[in-house]
Amino acid sequence: MNSYDNFFLPIDNMEEAKDFYGNKLGLNLKFDFSDKGMSAFNVGSEEPAIILKDKMKFPDAKPTIWFVVDNVVETYNDLKGKGIKFLSAPFRIHTGNAAEFEDPFGNRLGITDYD
Repeated sequence: MNSYDNFFLPIDNMEEAKDFYGNKLGLNLKFDFSDKGMSAFNVGSEEPAIILKDKMKFPDAKPTIWFVVDNVVETYNDLKGKGIKFLSAPFRIHTGNAAEFEDPFGNRLGITDYD
């Protein structure tokens, strides 16, 4: 794991959530893909963002932390070899590949790369 990538938070109401994170907390909007069920906010000058996931579009969304790795497929295979059960095979996102899994306590984690 090289660094944090993003922090995903499930929400019930996108407009209310954008108001809370943007206007009340004063975070800057990084991107707004509300039509796809996601909006992101920067925390200061940090690259990792808080990404809000609309539970209407992502009904199984859970709070999730993603980590940056050099190569998702290689890391996926290595972690599977150590007994980690992934929620799916690696999948494509706008910036590279990703895969998610849960720790033994039900916390959701993910890995992503930038290719």
